Parts: sequence; structure tokens; C-alpha cells
Amino acid sequence: MRDGDVAGVAGIPTPALVVDVAAMQRNIRRMAEFFAAGPCRLRPHFKAHKTPEIARRQLAAGSCTGLTCATVSEAEVAADLCGDILIANELVGPGKCERVAALARRVAVTVAVDSAAGLDAIAAAAKHAGVTVNVLVDLNVGQMRCGVEPGSDAVGLARRVASAKGVTLRGLMGYEGHVVGVPDRAEREARTRLAMAGLVETARLFRVDGLPCDVVSAGGTGTYDISGRIDGITEIQAGSYVLMDTDYGRLDVPFEQAFWVLGTIISRPGPGRCVADCGHKSMTKDHGHPVVWDLDGASVVSLNDEHATISVPSECRIRIGDRVYLQPSHTDPTINLHDMFYALDGDRVVGVWPIAARGYPEHRGSV
Repeated sequence: MRDGDVAGVAGIPTPALVVDVAAMQRNIRRMAEFFAAGPCRLRPHFKAHKTPEIARRQLAAGSCTGLTCATVSEAEVAADLCGDILIANELVGPGKCERVAALARRVAVTVAVDSAAGLDAIAAAAKHAGVTVNVLVDLNVGQMRCGVEPGSDAVGLARRVASAKGVTLRGLMGYEGHVVGVPDRAEREARTRLAMAGLVETARLFRVDGLPCDVVSAGGTGTYDISGRIDGITEIQAGSYVLMDTDYGRLDVPFEQAFWVLGTIISRPGPGRCVADCGHKSMTKDHGHPVVWDLDGASVVSLNDEHATISVPSECRIRIGDRVYLQPSHTDPTINLHDMFYALDGDRVVGVWPIAARGYPEHRGSV
């Protein structure tokens, strides 16, 4: 769809994603200003929005070391925007390491490893392609997902990386995902500092052992201003801040809601209920139902495949054909369901932005 195909919100076919460009730009500016004031830098997470136009604006705002990605397919899109890409994930499976090696001919690529098997796979692909891929040792700092344990286990893996052909050790990373959403600020800060202590201490052990450790990468939207001010952390991988959702909206972070799922009311079967055409095929509910934006007393009571059932006050005058804005509970997987953003200046559509890295096309180039 071309930018000129719709002039205003009334012309957008629903369900659709819409972004308030001015609000988004304010979020981008606030985050860039925070990192401009300290030694730590920002590496925005592309997976949050998967949209080149948004990433361009993040990079243009400054204070960035590059972009973070979660998958190889995201990195292949992001490589057209930036010359320094971190894939903050373990790469295992047919064709993935080979695609990263091919990407390393174009841009600087860094990947996370937490095992000898993962290291051997990326090193073999890099050697075969005649390139060098950078590596961060991935630490488990408390989330209990991926990551080698801090301390001697991490140092041992780092030694293997340092001695392997085809790869270069750059440092380490650890994501405090288990604490980014803690509502109480004091508790969130205390638990973040505890998680980051293991990361910073392991970085010290790397250096004592003579191992390279230029990069110590961490952080998210809920902890950016905590981890981002801890001595020894060099970059923060925040992503959701640029658009926000109800989950992060509960926290005391200085970012505003900038995107919504736009729906159309298709039924008003009773005075206390209406139904919109945007169900869980257009937004996820893993962090709870979406919030109805700017309609007093209204709340989503259920999401089905194609329907959002909304409770409204009996005196509410919403009618069939009216538009409704729903604030999703989780940014990343909601955006992944859509092909494009409609960029808004008020009610005027000023752009249609492809979500170029959406989906999960990990088969690309490998079969």
C-alpha cells in the first residue's frame, strides 16, 4: 500500500497498527538524551518493532552503538540500516550460522554463545566463509533462560572463544529480563544491581585472565536507567521504550504510549456491549487484554480470533462503524502480526511503514 492511498484514519482498513509519530519521536529523544549524558550507550532492540523507518529514526537520534536483533532474519534486514549488528541470541539450526557468516561480509556482526557447541557452529561457518564473526559470552544473570553461569564457567567458555579460529571475543552480555517489569522501583533497582553484579564481576575476571572484554551488554526498557548507570556496563539493549505497551506502562519510565491497534465497531448488540473487528489475530494477550484508549468506562472483556468484545457504559454513544484504539499489552508479538504501520500526525496519515522483518522467515536462504 502506498502512502497516498489513505488520507486519514477513516480510510485505514482495520484491524491495523497506527503510530503517533510525534509521541514516538519524543520517546526516541528522551532515550537518546539519557545515554548522551553518560559513558554507557544504547543499542536499540530491532525486534521490538521490526520496522526500518523506526530504526532509522533511533539511529539518527544518536547515542547508539548499533542495533540489537533477536534472529538472523531480523539482522539481514537491519544490515541495510546499520553497520554494527548484535544478534543477542544463540544460533543453532540449519543454515543460521552460514547466513550470519554471509552477513559478516557486509557489516560487523556479533553473536551470543553459551556453549561449546554453539561456538563451534559459528566458528566453522565463519572459517568456511573466510570471515570473522564477533562473539559475546551470554551469561545467566537470573532470568534462568539461556546463558552460562557467571564466574569460572563463563571464563572457561571465553577462553575457548579466544582460541577459536573465525571468531573474535568482544566481551559478554546478560539480560535481566526477570526484573525489568518489577513494579516497585526500589525493589526493581535492588534486584537489577544484584543481577548486574555478576555480569560486571565476570567482566573483571575476563580482564584478569587477559581476555578481551570491550563490550558488556545488558538492559531493557524497565531497567535502562539502572543498568545504564552501573560502572562497567557499556551498552543497553532496550526496545519497547520507542512505542510502549500496557505492561511497561505500569512502570515509572518516562516514555509515552505511541502505537495502537485500530479497530472498527462492527456490532452493538446491547447497551452495555460493543464488538470491534480486532481480535487476537491482530494483537496478543499474553500480558493481559488490551486497554481501550480514550473511551471512558470501556474495557475489553474478551478477545477471540477476529473479535474484541468491549464492555461500555450503557449511555456510551459509540456506534457501528466508529473507530476504536486499543493499547496492546505486549509490543513485540503484536507488531509481528502486521505487515505495516500507518504513521499518524493527529488523524492524518503521513506514511505507511513496512514492518519489513515481521514473521519468522528463518527458512530464508537455507533451503
